[in-house]
Formats: sequence, C-alpha cells, structure tokens
Amino acid sequence: MTSTARRTLVVAASLLTIGTASVRAQATPLASWNDGPTKRAILAFVRATTDRSSPQYVAADDRIATFDNDGTLWVEHPLYTQAVFALDRVGALAAQHPEWKSTEPFKSVLARDAAAIAKFDEADWEKIVAATHTGMTVGQFNDIVATWFASATDKRFKRHYTELVYQPMLELLQYLRENGYKTYIVTGGGQDFVRAFAPRVYGVPTEQVVGTADRTRLTYGPDGKVELIKAPELLYVDDKTGKPEGIHLVIGRRPRAAFGNSDGDKQMLQWTQAGDGQRLMLLVRHDDAQREYAYAADTKVGTFSDTLMSVATKNGWLVVSMKNDWRRVFPFDP
Repeated sequence: MTSTARRTLVVAASLLTIGTASVRAQATPLASWNDGPTKRAILAFVRATTDRSSPQYVAADDRIATFDNDGTLWVEHPLYTQAVFALDRVGALAAQHPEWKSTEPFKSVLARDAAAIAKFDEADWEKIVAATHTGMTVGQFNDIVATWFASATDKRFKRHYTELVYQPMLELLQYLRENGYKTYIVTGGGQDFVRAFAPRVYGVPTEQVVGTADRTRLTYGPDGKVELIKAPELLYVDDKTGKPEGIHLVIGRRPRAAFGNSDGDKQMLQWTQAGDGQRLMLLVRHDDAQREYAYAADTKVGTFSDTLMSVATKNGWLVVSMKNDWRRVFPFDP
C-alpha cells in the first residue's frame, strides 16, 4: 500500500469516527432537543406519516427529506467552510502561479487582507473556486478535500470542521432514517466538496447530495485509463430557485420535509409545502452567541432576513431557536 493510500485510509477512518459516534450515543429520539412545540411537532409529523392507520400515512417511496448543509447541519460563520478551504488552496498553489501576487482576487488572499476578502463579490469567488477546485480528476479532488479536513481547524472552536456539526440535526437525520425517510443534502455548496465527507459525517451517501456543480470532462490518460476531469466551468447553481429545480432533476420527487436556515432555502421549503398531504418545513435560527453564533438579519453569510421570518410565520413553518430548542449544539458539548 502506498503512503498516499495509507493516509487516505487514516483520514477516512478519523472522519467516520467523528461522524458516527455522537449519533450512536443518543438514547432516545431527538435527545438533544428541549421538550417544546418544535420537538413535539417533529415527532408528531413522523408518527402521522409512518403509521399505516393514520390518514396522513406516506408510502415509503415518498418519504423524502431534504436538508441544507451550511448553517443547517454545521457551522457556517464567520465564513463558509468551503470558502476557507478555497482560500487555503490559493496559498497551497501560489508557488505554481507567481502571477497571483499581482492579480486580484488572489493578491488579496495571499496578502491575508481580511477587509478585502470580506468585499469579494460572486465573480471573485468564482475565480477562486475555478482555480482551486478544477483541473484535476474527481478522485484527486476528493483526496485533497479529505486531507484538508484531517488537519484544518476552526479558529474559534479549535476543532476540525467535521466536528462542528449540530448534534440535534444528526439526531434528526437518524430519526428520520429509522422511520423510513431517505435523507438528502440539498446545498448551495459544491456538490463534490460535500460528497467528499457527507457519507462519513452525516451518513448520507454521495448519490443523495445535490449541490452546485462544475462541469466534468471525460478524458483518457496515457495508459488508456478513463477519468473525469473537473473543468473550470460552472454547470449548475443549487441555491434559491435552483434548489427545487435541483431536487426535481436529481431526486424526481417532492420532499415531504425540508430543513434550512437562510433566505437561500426559502424556495425549497415553498416547493415542499406546495405538495398534497402532511408536510414539514423547518428553519434553524442562529440566536445563540454563547454556544455558537447570533446572526444579524442582514448578514452576508446565512442571511435570515425579516422577510424570510414573515414568510415562515405566514406559512406556519417551524423556526428553531438554537438557544431555546437545543439542549446541546455540538457532539462535544456536555
């Protein structure tokens, strides 16, 4: 076995431990949720849709639940994890691109100019992602992501990013699956990036991850081996209206339950609610500055606007207060 293969196996084993230990430890459904209207509504929904005697019973094939990732399943502040990865990759690749020292947005990244980085627009991030996420095989990208996760740590919590998952949401994923629901991640983040860790961390297989995607190109190596190369061309943006469109394209069924935390998830929840029968729509509200973060309504990362709150209230969606509804936030919390 090569050293690269051994390292990949060690990384996979460590991520698997992080992603499963906390879920196995729960003794009762939703143990990390405080008793209250939100928890009771979730339990009631699952009972109603899985009890054959219930008028709201849902056949197994239609038990689809979709989850946003950033801010819904794990920490997204002060910067999306994938953005941190991309910035780190700029530094790692800088020696191969001396022109970056005088070319924006790379110049600001290499100078660690936090003020300039905070002002990056969508076009800037597209350039960074194209430079750091493409030009390699899908397998090579997966290995790079796995290696990064094995060493990168969050500055505030001093823990690996794959540890900063929300224990209550891990329990919810498990509880739904135990009751016949198929759980999908529907994320504005990169599809390949999330697929690199979702099976180990969330128990969600790669084919159940729907996300923003680059084009891939089929190529043949000198030895005739067939590979898929990640091309620097955006194929699909899985955010806002793109979420229900992506759900239809990949899943082919309207969700019975949808979970998000920001304005980018609104259309996914609306699409879910528009179906017949019992539906569950839930938004996570970040209001716990002590244990995690408390967002302003106009934050650029994970925006939960006043307009979204009005839509949620009008339509009867559940809004989770992280501060009041969650007994624990992270698996490592006491």
